[in-house]
Amino acid sequence: MRKPRRAPLRTRLAVVAGSLLLLPALAAAPAVAGHAEIDGPLNVLLAGIDPRGSHQAPLADTIIVLHVPANRQGAYLFSLPRDLVVRIPAFPKSGSTAQRAKINAAMRLGAQAGAGRYDPAQGLQLLSTTVGQVTGIGAFDASAVIDFGGFKNVVAALGGVSMVIDQRVASEHRKPDGSPRDRVPQCQGHDDCARPYTGPQKVYPPSSTPVRLRAWEALDYVRQRYGLPHSDYDRQRHQRQFLTAVAGQLHGAGAARLRSVLGAANGSLRFNGGRHTLAEWVAELREIDVAAVTTVGLPGRPVFERGKYLGERLDASGFFTAVKNDRVAAFLLDHPGAVTLDR
Repeated sequence: MRKPRRAPLRTRLAVVAGSLLLLPALAAAPAVAGHAEIDGPLNVLLAGIDPRGSHQAPLADTIIVLHVPANRQGAYLFSLPRDLVVRIPAFPKSGSTAQRAKINAAMRLGAQAGAGRYDPAQGLQLLSTTVGQVTGIGAFDASAVIDFGGFKNVVAALGGVSMVIDQRVASEHRKPDGSPRDRVPQCQGHDDCARPYTGPQKVYPPSSTPVRLRAWEALDYVRQRYGLPHSDYDRQRHQRQFLTAVAGQLHGAGAARLRSVLGAANGSLRFNGGRHTLAEWVAELREIDVAAVTTVGLPGRPVFERGKYLGERLDASGFFTAVKNDRVAAFLLDHPGAVTLDR
C-alpha cells in the first residue's frame, strides 16, 4: 500500500509554532468575574496540523508540551521528536490496532473516520493518549492546535519577530531573496527526493543580540535541520525559542493590536479547554509571566536496527517523573545535566 503523501516540510514543521500564542492571548485578556478555579498543576498539549481537507490524513509532526506548576511560578515547555519511536495504543474509534511506530503517526491513525474521511479532532485524541503514556502525564488538561495558514498570517500581522540566532543556519529551501531554491533535474515535479534543492542559500548568521526576522525568514528559520550539529534537536530548540519570542511580543501588545493579530489566524487556532471554559482559562493563566517560561531540551539519540534508522528515543524518564509529580524546578536544581535549558 502506498504511504500517505506527506505535506511540504514548511507546513509540517511550522504549524505548531502558533499554538503557544493562545496562552499569552489568554493572559492579556480582561479578568473574568465569577469563574471556576482551575487547581493543581496543568499540562497542555500543543500540536500542529497541516491544513488539509477531510479526505486527507492530518499530520502532527511537531509536538510540544507546556507544564504549569500548581504554584503558578512560571511554566516549562518541552518538545517530543516527531520521529520518537513509541507504542501507539489501539484506538477503537478509528479501528487502528496497537503498534510500534513514530509518534507522529498517532494523529493519522486516530483521525481515520471512515472510507477516505479523516477527523483531526479524533486524531488529536489518540495523539494525546500516546503522548500521555510516553510522558507519564496521562490525561492533558487542555490542548491547542493551529494550522499553517493561521500561523503564517499571525506572524505577518506581527510584522515579523525578534529573536537571537544562536548558531549559523543555512536554509535548505530559500534563496537569499526569499524565493524558493531551484530543484535538481531528477527531483522536478515530485516530492520523493530527501534533499531536492540546489543553488544559493539564505543564511542566518549567529547573533548575540535579537535579530528582526521578516515573516518568511522566521518561518524558514524554524524549519531547518540539515547541516546543524544536532539536526532535529537543534530545530526543536529554535522552535521553542521562536515560540517564546512571539509570545513575548504578544504579551506586551495592547488590546487592539492583540485582537488584530489573533484575528489574523482567521479560525485556524483552536483550543480545547477540557472540563473548563475559555473564560476560566483566561482567568487562570492571565497571571503567568511569559518571561518566566523555561524551555527545555530533552536528551535523545537515534535508534537503529540492522543498520537501518528507525527513529529516535529519549533518555528523559527522570524529567517526565518530575513533570508528573509537579517537581520540575527541584529536578532541574538537583540534576543540572539531565536536560538542556535553551539559551
